[in-house]
Order: sequence, then structure tokens, then C-alpha cells
Amino acid sequence: MSKRTRQYIGILAALITYYLIHEGAHLLYALFIGRFRQINFMGLGVQIDVFAEGMTDAQLGMFCLVGALATLVTGYIAAFLAKRVCMAKSKLFRAAVYYITIALLLLDPVYLSLLYGFFGGGDMNGISLLCPEPAARIVFLLLLAVNAFVFFKRVLPVYKKSFEE
Repeated sequence: MSKRTRQYIGILAALITYYLIHEGAHLLYALFIGRFRQINFMGLGVQIDVFAEGMTDAQLGMFCLVGALATLVTGYIAAFLAKRVCMAKSKLFRAAVYYITIALLLLDPVYLSLLYGFFGGGDMNGISLLCPEPAARIVFLLLLAVNAFVFFKRVLPVYKKSFEE
């Protein structure tokens, strides 16, 4: 299998995994508090719809925050396991986990610190019910810096070495 094919499959696996974890966390929380309405499929995206009118500000804030928390925790686990993943013989598996790790570590911090204003706010609309929006932006910007450091110092070198062999 060519390097380009592995990259495309890895990116597709990353997008699917990201949505499963991020939206899955929203779904589990909505089910847990009994406010799940439906799943909306919108183009390339998925959205968990809730009965927001029956939720407190804290519940709505947590609903919006749990997706980012789930992806970050899973991203840190993937970064921690990078050396073990790179022992796998399958280059396709390694490529998929590499792109999944990138997505889980970086997508939410980039979106919630820099991009959300261009797309209607999304999760930041609820997170801002828990703390002031500027503070949340700064926290996610700091997380972006930390996660970029983790990626460049922990993840990238391990995978780079693994693909050279």
C-alpha cells in the first residue's frame, strides 16, 4: 500500500474517531441527564441535539465541555502509548493512530481558542456559561500550546523513527 493511501486512510480514521469520541461524549452526557433529543447529520458533521430548555446553565455548559474533555483525555492516552503503537508491524495501523492522535490533541484546542467565532460558536456557547469566554479561550489556547509541545516532542519523533525503519 502506498504512503499516500495510508495517509488518506489515516486522515479518514482520525475524522471518524474524533466524531465518535467528541460527539459520543455529548451523547452519553445527554443520556445521563435525560435531555437527549436526537442526532443530527449535517453534511460532513454530526451534532447531538438536546432539550436545552430543560437544562440548567451548568448542565448545558458541561454538555458542551465534555466533548473537548473526552478528545483531550483520549489524545493524551494516544500520545502516551505512541511508543507501543510504533512497535506494530502494520504501517497502516501506525499511520491511522498517528493521525488520530493529531486530531484528538489539536482539533478542539484550535477550534475553541481561535476558530469558533467564524462558525457560530458551537461548544463555546455552552462553555461560556461555566466561565467567561475570554478565560475559556485563554485556557484552550494554553492547551493548544501544551498539546503542540506534546505532539512535537513526544509523538512526532517516535512516529518519524518508526516510519524510517
